[in-house]
Amino acid sequence: MASQPQAAARRAGTSAAVTEPSRATTGNRVVARTESGLVAGERSGRVAVFRGVPYAAPPVGALRFASPRPPVPWTGVREAVRFSDVSFQSAVPNRPVPPGSEDSLYANVWTPGPGGSRPVLVYIHGGGWQAGAGSLPVYDGGRLADRGDLVVVTFNYRLGVLGFGLHEELADPESGHFANWGLQDQQALLHWVHANAAAFGGDPGNITVCGTSAGGAAAWQLALLPETRGLIRRIVPISPSHVAPPATSLTPQDSRTAYEAVARRLGTTVAGLRTVPAAALAGAWEAIFAPRPEERIVGSGRWYRGPVLDGRTLPAHDHHLPTPDMPVLSVHTSTEGSFYTGPGSPQPAPAPRGDAELRRVVREVLDLGRPGAGDDLARACATAYRDAARDAGLPDDPLSLWTEILGDAFFRHQIVRFAERHARSGTSPLYAMEFAHPVLPPHFGTPHEATSPFLFGTHRLPQLAPVFGDWPVERLLSDILADAVAAFARTSVPRTPNTADWPPFTPGAPSTLVLGGPRIAEVARTPKLAQLGFWDTVGWEPRL
Repeated sequence: MASQPQAAARRAGTSAAVTEPSRATTGNRVVARTESGLVAGERSGRVAVFRGVPYAAPPVGALRFASPRPPVPWTGVREAVRFSDVSFQSAVPNRPVPPGSEDSLYANVWTPGPGGSRPVLVYIHGGGWQAGAGSLPVYDGGRLADRGDLVVVTFNYRLGVLGFGLHEELADPESGHFANWGLQDQQALLHWVHANAAAFGGDPGNITVCGTSAGGAAAWQLALLPETRGLIRRIVPISPSHVAPPATSLTPQDSRTAYEAVARRLGTTVAGLRTVPAAALAGAWEAIFAPRPEERIVGSGRWYRGPVLDGRTLPAHDHHLPTPDMPVLSVHTSTEGSFYTGPGSPQPAPAPRGDAELRRVVREVLDLGRPGAGDDLARACATAYRDAARDAGLPDDPLSLWTEILGDAFFRHQIVRFAERHARSGTSPLYAMEFAHPVLPPHFGTPHEATSPFLFGTHRLPQLAPVFGDWPVERLLSDILADAVAAFARTSVPRTPNTADWPPFTPGAPSTLVLGGPRIAEVARTPKLAQLGFWDTVGWEPRL
């Protein structure tokens, strides 16, 4: 966490930790020259790390709800040895975060050294567009940078009511933008990386964008935007939930309604929301979405509230746009839903006991994406999944079925169908991976977000090892995943000695790499395809 003087200086657009210029490397100190000024990081093992480097001006005061501005230049050497505050966010159950700040638009860079021209991997954190930070221990880029000989970049972006919404009264007088400020931050970060990669030993012409969950969806979206498509060589979307109302995005009109209701609650105008305390603003926003979905003043944003269709940062939903014209490494987990149905879920709910309770929770899942789904549809869904499980010799108890249904509805169905569409109509190769290594009891399955600890090698951290394990098999899987992503970032082909037979994805053929199964790494047909057929028949969004 930053000290009070440092935080105050950042709010003013300067740094309290600025010293005179020095040699590029002195002991553990490493200095790089960015376009805004010199930054001093520190060597940690075989990599240098620069923490809390500004990629945009603080979006505070009059710049709340504004498009990101370039970072304010500084003189001397800015110390970059501490992470910035995380972006202001509300607490999520079972996911505590440090106190946040609106002054949070900072990047973190790990590099084997400031010389050279290495591939750059930009990682976008997840968190449902409302939580998370690039500085979380799970995303420590040191091991990935070292093993993969990469420049690894993580960063913060605006979240929640400050990051994802739309209202014309919040239009920026310079850019005209009035929506999706978190997506605008991500665009600004990519421009900053392109301009400054060489200072950290990276190749600005070889940038791969990777992300998990909301970050995975962002990687796909950024690859489709004309403003950023030319900056990106390839993408690694991991467990993305492609946004679509009513479940994971507000409609434009519902977003307008929500901001106007917040303004009334706080006794101001929509434009006046720039001046109210952030905690009051977030509290009023959350109050709108606290009731059950069917009891709210808006019908969309029923589960998550990601980017809103605005014609500019999100010109259309992904399923209505062409597939990215660049190489893709698409990753999902074998049981995405156990992130939500297992212990420590961010949205805890008791496990269903018996068929009646199973139908009830399945109906609640269906209601998120198809309001008004009744018992008949819930029964049909549960029956289809039970039949598929029995045919495949998989567990068919209520908790297992609920887990599969939830994970497929919002993640695996669209991920697999997007991969199939890309294979049919895309102009570039797509490689498909299912990560299948199970977590440790009492957790179960291979949940959503189980990939990050293995990609970064942070599964061995004391706070993560009890969930993900740290025995030889976990270390091997971490090495294979890191090596595959690094190879992809270097050559657009994720082949390594452990994945030599992995071909581009072809629907219906053995072309999905199952990583973490009984054979460690095996090319096979995409598992559990029968379960996905249900979603093709019910008009589920996104329709592909």
